[in-house]
Amino acid sequence: MTLTQLDYIVAVDTFRHFATAADACHVTQPTLSMQIQKLEDELGVLIFDRSKQPVVPTELGLAILAQSREVLRTARRIPELVSESKNDFRGDLRIGIIPTLAPYLLPYFIGEFIRKYPAVSVRIQELVTEQVVERLRNGLIDVGLVVTPLTENGITEVPLFEEPFVLYASEGHSLSAKKTIAPADLHTDGLWLLTEGHCFRNQVINICGADRQTPDGSLLEPARLQYETGSLETLIKLIDRQSGFTLLPYLATVDMDPVRRARLRSFESPQPVREVSLVMHRSFLKRQLINALKGEILSHLPGELVHQKTDRGLVVQL
Repeated sequence: MTLTQLDYIVAVDTFRHFATAADACHVTQPTLSMQIQKLEDELGVLIFDRSKQPVVPTELGLAILAQSREVLRTARRIPELVSESKNDFRGDLRIGIIPTLAPYLLPYFIGEFIRKYPAVSVRIQELVTEQVVERLRNGLIDVGLVVTPLTENGITEVPLFEEPFVLYASEGHSLSAKKTIAPADLHTDGLWLLTEGHCFRNQVINICGADRQTPDGSLLEPARLQYETGSLETLIKLIDRQSGFTLLPYLATVDMDPVRRARLRSFESPQPVREVSLVMHRSFLKRQLINALKGEILSHLPGELVHQKTDRGLVVQL
């Protein structure tokens, strides 16, 4: 049994396709298949059920693959220890970040991070939270920037800051007449949401109430226009031109023009907030680079977010 063979079976499990796994491992498919067959012969078991498409692990294969990932992480940790002893910042850093953070948080720190660590190649993917967790487990990314808590087994969470929610309402909407917003005020018509799959959608629903009612206790009628989008900017433009309201994370409002800023309303204390964290696999690699990333994020945040942790609001669960 070799580390190379373990690499090959993990690649097949990740991509569920022998040819794609071979490309990822930079070998020919016959070479990869032969080495996996050799490992199965040595162990006397089948790791993959090749009769199914896409290929899937056998029941015992699942346990072998989980242990193989742990062995590979441990083996890769050895050269990292040497690199850390030399204070040598180099290599690839693969980051997954959710779409409601990416355009608003990345500009604060990513340029300085790249400038400070020129030997580090940074690869960033916008992913929903479920994809971040899956790719961390499969070793396809090194670290995620998401909203927590996740309470996922095997995932380590490192909270960074708490970001308040603010309300954005169209001109003339009943909520725009209020100076500050209370949760009870949100039981009104015209709420715009992101499409399903975005954790921000769930957070907004939790604040506004899953079964939204009118003051007399009846359920609100569904909006005549229903539009699904994964973009906060699209929601803002729809509200500008149509009507209604939505909730936005604070960072999405920092660079707004004066006209749009006039449509923002803060919440009464305690403000609802979301907790933004770095997440890694429990036996994560590239610890030095991830610690450096954490330092750059915290050192470049707007001052009001740096101190948000000391005045804890109502943390909205997923």
